[in-house]
Amino acid sequence: MKYKRILLKLSGEALMGHKQFGIDNSRLADYAAQIKEVVNMGVEVAIVVGGGNIFRGIQAEEGGMERTQGDYMGMLATMINSMALQAALEKVGIDTRLQSAIEMKAIAEPYIKRRATRHLSKGRVVIFGSGTGNPFFTTDTAASLRAVEIEADVILKGTRVDGIYTADPEKDPTATKYDRISFNEVYEKSIKVMDMTAFTLCNENNLPIIVFDMNKPGNLAKVVNGIEVGTVVEG
Repeated sequence: MKYKRILLKLSGEALMGHKQFGIDNSRLADYAAQIKEVVNMGVEVAIVVGGGNIFRGIQAEEGGMERTQGDYMGMLATMINSMALQAALEKVGIDTRLQSAIEMKAIAEPYIKRRATRHLSKGRVVIFGSGTGNPFFTTDTAASLRAVEIEADVILKGTRVDGIYTADPEKDPTATKYDRISFNEVYEKSIKVMDMTAFTLCNENNLPIIVFDMNKPGNLAKVVNGIEVGTVVEG
């Protein structure tokens, strides 16, 4: 096992599965099964989920809503997804804790770094909701920040593509995949991996990022074991 403590970043869109909106329960079940597999291997798992399948602050701003208000609404969307993922994990027998950057006593613990790391050391999956708790920051930034705080070994960015390409593989058939790429190369080639705040945070803290296809069963376990799946971004 190459990585002992991981931060898994899932997009809200990933939870839609084949739907156009909302949450696909079969996709949730697939993810829960993969997460259970690595937990049973002894991996400590923390998770950050986006909210784009329900609401995006950027979209609200484009519609004339104040950006701050829209971002807070997006944070609430991440909590809906986090609760759904928590339920799916508990259904397969995984002990979880949901922590929120915005206080929500009835449904989640407040985010406390020491409490989070204690949960992880006890084998519980910790889900971080509400992003950073601040507007103008994405859930990518929340994932990077929490990963640095809990001293994760790696950020695993689960997507619907199997890594980072020279161009969008869904639009350009000639695009080729990188197996490994440095932080500097990503900067120089303006490749979109995460938003720049999140990416810079990882770079400055020597935290590697692995982008991989989470929709292929077994991939999460392969990544954790050091099998080359997806694209590794490191110094």
